[in-house]
Amino acid sequence: MSKQILRCGTSIGANIEEAIGGQSRADFLAKLAIAYKEARETAYWLRLLKDTDYLTETQFESVHNDVQELFRIISAIQKSTKE
Repeated sequence: MSKQILRCGTSIGANIEEAIGGQSRADFLAKLAIAYKEARETAYWLRLLKDTDYLTETQFESVHNDVQELFRIISAIQKSTKE
C-alpha cells in the first residue's frame, strides 16, 4: 500500500507540472483533472492505511488534511480556468 500511495501521491505534482506546460487550455484542464483524480486516489490509500492501523489517527489527519487542501486548490484552479 505504501508503494501505491507513493506513486499516486507523486503523480499529483507531476501532472500539475505537465499542466503548467500544457499546449492549450484544454490540455491544461485535462492534466489538472488527472492530478485531481490522483489526489482522490491518494486519499483512498491513506484511509486504507489508517483503517489497517499502519497510520495513527494523528498521522492520518495531518496528511489527509494536506490532500484535502490539494482538492480545494486544484478545484479552484479548474473553476477559474473554465470561467
